[in-house]
Amino acid sequence: MSAVYDTWRGTVALSIVVPVFNEEEVLSVLVARLRPILDGCGEPYEVLAVDDGSTDRTPELLEGVRSAWPELRVVTLRRNSGHQAALTAGLHRARGAHVVSIDADLQDPPELIPDMLALARADGLDIVYGVRADRSTDTGFKRRTAGAYYWLMRRLAGSFVPAQAGDFRLLSRSVVETLKTLPDQGQIYRLLIPSLGFRSGRIAYQREERAAGATKYPLHKMVLLALDSVTSFSALPLRLATAIGALSLLVCLAFFVWALTVHITGNTLPGWTSLMITVLFFGAVQLFCVGMLGEYVARIYTAVQGRPTYFVARDTEEEKQ
Repeated sequence: MSAVYDTWRGTVALSIVVPVFNEEEVLSVLVARLRPILDGCGEPYEVLAVDDGSTDRTPELLEGVRSAWPELRVVTLRRNSGHQAALTAGLHRARGAHVVSIDADLQDPPELIPDMLALARADGLDIVYGVRADRSTDTGFKRRTAGAYYWLMRRLAGSFVPAQAGDFRLLSRSVVETLKTLPDQGQIYRLLIPSLGFRSGRIAYQREERAAGATKYPLHKMVLLALDSVTSFSALPLRLATAIGALSLLVCLAFFVWALTVHITGNTLPGWTSLMITVLFFGAVQLFCVGMLGEYVARIYTAVQGRPTYFVARDTEEEKQ
């Protein structure tokens, strides 16, 4: 890590990547909390606000803030590409020896950034995760679904996945450079980064309520995130489909033996109900298995196309050159 760190020492020590999408209500609060913390670190820094195709006044407000905050750098995507794609754009363009990613909603406290940096330097860590030790501000449904997600991911992807660690983390330049060498097709960083095996530490905190505005992760996006996480890091669903197929075959054989026995004994009865149940059951099983295969085929299709997950329309840092 030291060689890479020395290479980047002459630029900025710390980059903060903040994906934003329609966050006009929270931007002023974000700046009011984040800037004093970074100014107080005594380190050269930059803040990359990645505008993920906002349709409200977010771009206009970012320009206003940038005029008074020279360390703010605005990266604008051509269209809404999703949170993980915006995060990828920020990580790939960050120049810092250490890079911190944080959401704009302030549910993850930016006050922990100096502690994360100090821990990484003191212990020689490449990654410092922000772990949500207390989620009492979330709804009961949110806590249960989040708990189920991390429980499932730790069993499918591996125990290396830290529980309750989202996208609030600090990365060394070595980790960022490694991420840049990987394909950017639908990365799930909360699973991908732990799988790299870099030395890591954790800082626990209480998750706060959203400072302003509405959540950008409704239920359907959480479901899609879980589906992408499963299909990206585990082949278990394919094996599950095979197991279901084998079980269905055994059930089918049992029905065949039962039907043959009934026919031989002469106890045949009109079997419309049993026939319909059998047809519907096996039809549902087949559709489930085909659908699961389709999810993996879709990922292969996307990877073969090789299209970037985002397109940058503007980077204010490039306008200075």
